[in-house]
Amino acid sequence: MRHLEGLRVGIFRGMPSFDVVSQIDIQEVRNAVDQAAREVRTRYDFKDTGSEVALDDAGISLSSSSEDRLNALRQVLEEKLVKRKVSLKAISYGDVEEASGATVRQFATLQSGISSDKTKELNKFIKTLGIKGVQSQTQGDQLRVTSKKRDHLQTVISELKEADFELALQYENFRD
Repeated sequence: MRHLEGLRVGIFRGMPSFDVVSQIDIQEVRNAVDQAAREVRTRYDFKDTGSEVALDDAGISLSSSSEDRLNALRQVLEEKLVKRKVSLKAISYGDVEEASGATVRQFATLQSGISSDKTKELNKFIKTLGIKGVQSQTQGDQLRVTSKKRDHLQTVISELKEADFELALQYENFRD
């Protein structure tokens, strides 16, 4: 037993931490697109405009007979997304394009994960807060923030919520 004297016995406890992620609930997006498509089929102001909204692996496609109908279609879609608690920051609209048969279309991509440029921006922001003992590191497409004090982590979360990074950010795995 003498050889164990210098070792610390006990369970190692890590520092409090949380992860900053940017994720989309694709099922909620699918439900919102389905609801928007149903509403467009039944609304009188969309009658005979050929307006359609559809979801595929690459994103959401919108098409209609004119640019103002396309804008109305996008508004219907955004209302459904907000009702289903999908952040509009997670959607990036492309340019409006002319399509065949005198119609216009627009494509919207879904943004999931945090790019390396954005993680650098988030890391820099956290460092400029100047909270002693707070560290952040990139882990793939997310960010892990650690500190010895739980209050410091809560301060970081509130500051990140106030700042606008043009991303839908969530805060997960808060561990004491």
